[in-house]
Amino acid sequence: MLKKDKKYTYFEAGEGTPIIVLHGLMGGLSNFDGVANFFPKHGYKVVIPELPLYTQNILKTNVKAFSKFVKDFIVYKGFEKVILLGNSLGGHIALYHTKMYPGLMKGLVITGSSGLYESGMGESYPKRGDYEYIKKKSEDVFYDPKVATKEIVDEVFATVNDRVKLLKTLTIAKSAIRHNMAKDLPKMTTPTCIIWGKNDKVTPPEVAEEFNKLLPNSELFWINECGHAAMMEHPDEFNTLLLSWLEKNNI
Repeated sequence: MLKKDKKYTYFEAGEGTPIIVLHGLMGGLSNFDGVANFFPKHGYKVVIPELPLYTQNILKTNVKAFSKFVKDFIVYKGFEKVILLGNSLGGHIALYHTKMYPGLMKGLVITGSSGLYESGMGESYPKRGDYEYIKKKSEDVFYDPKVATKEIVDEVFATVNDRVKLLKTLTIAKSAIRHNMAKDLPKMTTPTCIIWGKNDKVTPPEVAEEFNKLLPNSELFWINECGHAAMMEHPDEFNTLLLSWLEKNNI
């Protein structure tokens, strides 16, 4: 059940340290059902805000503005310190937020995150109207193409055929390339858990290795037979890895 407060729409469940989940460009909140069902049973509050990817002024359609939106949301909710979990663009927003507002951070979790390497986030979109092409692109996100249900493909297809959304998608993709984090990462000491699909075609495994090398306080975990959205494709393994990391680091 989604809550609506002022300008925020979000899912919330459980009590305890907040895990705030940030979705990616083409990702709906349902991508994180596994996380949302699991962590409230283990003493965490899971909060998934809808990011204003397509609803803000074009000048506020960038990684920096989305990070500020997350910060304002944390303050609005009265959370002291949070764990941010981001996939794809959501990971990038979480990284930028960690750089800007380290005092609000208890831990950072990134999976298939942009921020170091953007393989054609933008160049592959202009083929609007070609359903088969969009279906293939959507299937490429996963190791097992069957995970790209008709519902997922339809949603992506609708997005790229909506002129305003397409324009904003390209604006965000350019912003992601502009906000490369390579120089910032070595200064970011927030404990970071990196969970990556071994078969990620969007942000390949070497991107995870680079994140792990550049972040001073990070640990990297792999999931086999897994693409760009580990928490969707292997929710149980993802949750187990993350919970043991949180417990080990007392977060």
